Amino acid sequence: MEQGFDYRLRFPPSCRSRKRMYTKYYGLARKPFALTPDPSVVFLSETHQEGLAILKYGILSKKCFLVLTADVGSGKTTLLQALVNALEQDVHLCLLNNPILHRDEFFSYIAKKLGLQWDGNKAMFLIEFGNLLKKCYENDERVLLIFDEAHVLPVDLLEEIRLLSNLEEKGQDVLSIFLVGQPELNERMSDDRLLPLRQRIGIRFHLHRFTQDETRQYILFRLRSAGARHLNIFSEEAMAMIHKMSQGTPRLINIICDHALLTGFAESKPVIGAELIEESVDDLHFPGEENPLPVAASAKSGGLRLALWGGAALIGLLVAFVAWKYFR
Repeated sequence: MEQGFDYRLRFPPSCRSRKRMYTKYYGLARKPFALTPDPSVVFLSETHQEGLAILKYGILSKKCFLVLTADVGSGKTTLLQALVNALEQDVHLCLLNNPILHRDEFFSYIAKKLGLQWDGNKAMFLIEFGNLLKKCYENDERVLLIFDEAHVLPVDLLEEIRLLSNLEEKGQDVLSIFLVGQPELNERMSDDRLLPLRQRIGIRFHLHRFTQDETRQYILFRLRSAGARHLNIFSEEAMAMIHKMSQGTPRLINIICDHALLTGFAESKPVIGAELIEESVDDLHFPGEENPLPVAASAKSGGLRLALWGGAALIGLLVAFVAWKYFR
């Protein structure tokens, strides 16, 4: 490599400043539709509120296993962040966002997050993990394991996760395990080898996309959170078109709105209409894609399923009570 040569990628000033300039043009303090989840800016639709309550309830219900599914870009990571922020100090948490690991790496990660020793010996890890569960039982504490992107977990690791629950002694009920992923997780779980795991799942929930009204509320919420001086930046027709194109997927809503603001600034349009949304979607369309945007196929999951429970009203009351009592 030639000495003194700067290989860093540099952008022309116009590219670096254009998005900063559109925030000024539309009277915004910052970008309203950033793709990276921001824990301080969380919009909870009706299904997200229900999902968060179910997750909180899952920690205290002593059902051990909970499965939450959501389409790509539907906000499950944001939901998990909201849950983590609401946890009390008596919950020992291990959140694994990237489960594509070998078995030893898997146990090493869990051990590190829970403050346990790992020297490559699985037997010693299991003894320490069992001792942790006993200690938590004595101290009225809980252990929560969350495996995000669980749909990519191989069958052997899913079986290892199930076997961790065997370390609880009868009556302890301090361990909760959440499997969170895309709807493909349901297909993975249908493997005959995972029948024992399926039989242990006490709660299942599917996080639905936004309705058209929720899409509108979400856009206005993000504009307010970005310090918008006025909220008529997107016309009603534009917001309806955004919902149609994104099918209520939060991540795609962010992408469309951000591109539309950039295009609107470039074309000096203070109010963004439906035509500009269509123009933005055309710009974002991947060649060869059948749909204008990469929208996930509708999941077959039918919303909330609480195994061995009946009565939606009763469950709603229980969830509300638990959320009120323990997560105020």
